[in-house]
Amino acid sequence: MFNSIKTLALASAVGLGLGGTALAQDYTFRFQSSDPAGNPNFEMQKGWAQSVNEMTDGKVQIELMPVESIVAHNETQDAIAAGILDGHVTDVSYFAGKDPAFGLIANPVGAWSDPQQMLDFMQEGGGKELMNKLEEPYGLHFIGATTPGLEAFVSKVPLEGVDDLQGLKMRAPEGLVQQVFAAAGAAPVNLPGSEVFTSLDKGVIDAADYTVFSTNQAQGLHDVAPHPVYPGFHSMPLVEVSMNKETWDSLPDDIKQTLEKSVAEFAQNQISSLKEDDEAAVAKAKESGEITVHDWSEEERAKFRTIARGEWEKVAERSENAGKVYDTLTAYLQEKGLMDK
Repeated sequence: MFNSIKTLALASAVGLGLGGTALAQDYTFRFQSSDPAGNPNFEMQKGWAQSVNEMTDGKVQIELMPVESIVAHNETQDAIAAGILDGHVTDVSYFAGKDPAFGLIANPVGAWSDPQQMLDFMQEGGGKELMNKLEEPYGLHFIGATTPGLEAFVSKVPLEGVDDLQGLKMRAPEGLVQQVFAAAGAAPVNLPGSEVFTSLDKGVIDAADYTVFSTNQAQGLHDVAPHPVYPGFHSMPLVEVSMNKETWDSLPDDIKQTLEKSVAEFAQNQISSLKEDDEAAVAKAKESGEITVHDWSEEERAKFRTIARGEWEKVAERSENAGKVYDTLTAYLQEKGLMDK
């Protein structure tokens, strides 16, 4: 991987050297998303990139590319540090292999029941500071967070509770999400989002932690997996917008502030838009008669949350940074009265 990163970095540098010079006040950045082209999340991310251009009166142009365009979904950190990419919009859990702290902050399974809780933690509860502490050693700066919201669960087979997870072949991102599902008895594997449909269709997996109901339906996942669980019981991913730290440090303050504001506004727009889409998609799915929407009881949801929270401490012991994430997260949840909900 590192040889290919170096080769790409050299090619990128040569390309920049041969390219035309931009106006001094203009900035052109290449970002890669962890979502595929055509995915509703990716389309909204392109809208964010356009909003940055408008909010800066054309001074900043962001070229947003879909997953795997330049490097693999879990190689964007290295590509940004090497100057191949300028930034990314991606699920933080993809980097849990570098430090388990990424997995814990990315998706503390069972912690959040509303997107606003997570965003408040990131902005006011110490989450933003934690992300920069984690990412700066890798040459990145964390700009802001978004999330598609509480995910639905995709399944080819009926799932009515925790017991039905036993032996279930499923896709889950690397890190804590995989760990929790394994603790619940499932058999999770790590696959990029672009391979979920094909893997379900071919029987490689029988279920998937993927994204929100409306996006799952729009991508045809319910055609091959007609037993979704909604509302979701498991996952609300932290999606980061980050960029090369040296580049960030070189930007004038007004551009930095505009980028931060743009991400905050994008997060609210994404959450509200996808919630409306989810409600409409669920109603349509139920009317079709071809999809059975399963809604777990509060008792079953509580069982899963108990399993999930039992895994947090295990992750916290795996690195110093993971311990800091655990301490900050649990202090926030206790302060807000969310630990027992």
